[in-house]
Amino acid sequence: MAHMHKQYPQLLLTASEMGMADKSAVVAGVPVMDLMAAAGKAVADAVLERWSTCSVLVLCGPGNNGGDGFVVAKLLQAAGWSVRLAFMGSVEKLSPEAACFFHAWQGEVEEYSVDLLEQTDLVIDAMFGAGLTRSLEGKARDMVDALIEREIPICAVDVPSGIDGTTGAVLGKVAPAELTVTFFRKKPGHLLFPGRGLCGELVVADIGIPVTVLDELNLQTWENSPELWYRDYPWPRLDGHKFHRGHALVFGGENITGASRLTARSAMRIGAGLVTLAAPIKAWAVYATALTGVMVAKLEQSQEAEDFEELLLDTRHNAIAVGPGAGLAGFESIRTRKIVLAALITGRATVLDADALSAFANDPQTLFDAINGPCVMTPHEGEFARLFPKINKSPEINNNLADDKLTRARLAAKQSGAVVVLKGADTVIASPDGRAIINSNAPADLATGGSGDVLAGFILGLLAQGMSPFDAAAAAVWMHGEVGNEVGAGLIAEDLPEHLPKVLAVFKRQYLSP
Repeated sequence: MAHMHKQYPQLLLTASEMGMADKSAVVAGVPVMDLMAAAGKAVADAVLERWSTCSVLVLCGPGNNGGDGFVVAKLLQAAGWSVRLAFMGSVEKLSPEAACFFHAWQGEVEEYSVDLLEQTDLVIDAMFGAGLTRSLEGKARDMVDALIEREIPICAVDVPSGIDGTTGAVLGKVAPAELTVTFFRKKPGHLLFPGRGLCGELVVADIGIPVTVLDELNLQTWENSPELWYRDYPWPRLDGHKFHRGHALVFGGENITGASRLTARSAMRIGAGLVTLAAPIKAWAVYATALTGVMVAKLEQSQEAEDFEELLLDTRHNAIAVGPGAGLAGFESIRTRKIVLAALITGRATVLDADALSAFANDPQTLFDAINGPCVMTPHEGEFARLFPKINKSPEINNNLADDKLTRARLAAKQSGAVVVLKGADTVIASPDGRAIINSNAPADLATGGSGDVLAGFILGLLAQGMSPFDAAAAAVWMHGEVGNEVGAGLIAEDLPEHLPKVLAVFKRQYLSP
């Protein structure tokens, strides 16, 4: 991301950043009236494209979101639709621009009442936008309850009302939209659950805000896309050889041997030149028989940690993965900790996953203190809670009431000094320097045993080839999601490395074609 451009469409704006962008647009000479008119037109156009003429109810709230709604109502009426408009709030308190569009509406303005839903085929939800920070109450809450119960199709303006656009949190209750039209750039709440699951199809409309306004904002959050990192992707060179492509080292556990095998194979698939798996002598035969392209090194039973340290003396091992299947039972936990610390002391690129994280649950600080080089940690929510118990109770969070995934991942990266990949349907990749990426391409099928071991291998393979930890994590998470989509229903973890070549071929065509 050295080439990261300030104006990428992948940038995400919090509600307050969007407010600043609006203000900067006005300073740059774009009147608020024009922005509101363009926003309303974008919603009306999206509705006209997706629905045929029907009876529509436009629910307008007390702020500028309601202002957009007045514009939508007028445009749909002009297109020959049967439109009713309900307004909650007082005209005196509307911004001058919203008031102007309120007065331009020729029809009746009705009070909020669930009875309005009786003869309605479609609802335009222009009640509250992305800046909402408290739960819906009163008539708005009653309306949302009735919308949820009746399942009338909804087009939401900016976000479905009741979603915090910055965090994706649900404030009270939310009626899910079939279509959400937002403006200028997506907000994190469109990509973070539960918000993401309530937006339906998402359309981002250009409403005339000049992209130069982004240069004034110190934006740190993106939606994952190859656009962010493809320039740094380590394609093999014709004049290269396997040693140019790195030599990854994976620690293999004794009992659950499948996990680290998946990691090793995945590192090979994504292009590591060589992969060695270090296996305890008891399980060595299993590994040696099962792995063809991966070298298997023996760790003697009495001195596994020492043998592993000896392997680390070979500086060609430039990327290390510890955790998948490493073991936590009794002495295994002590051994896992020793191996992790031995890997970190080298200062080489390290991936820590699964047991490597849980082994430090009683003493996370020892782990964080040992991180002194490029490191990527890949916890799921359970491992995250064990390793960062204080973050969910952090005053930094509680003062802002933001216990969202993005904030938590950022705090964890800062606290640990590692790039943190907080996994899930909305995986967040956070760097200690404050940058963060939200991933949005992963299918539900990836929630299967071994899937995370493959992800660790993809990251490891990219680190071995010299990618930076933040870019390697983002690229690996995106590839992992794409491969999941490629395999689809019935996916098992073993499928993922095998289908990667197809995804890489498409990626290469798109981003390397002259």
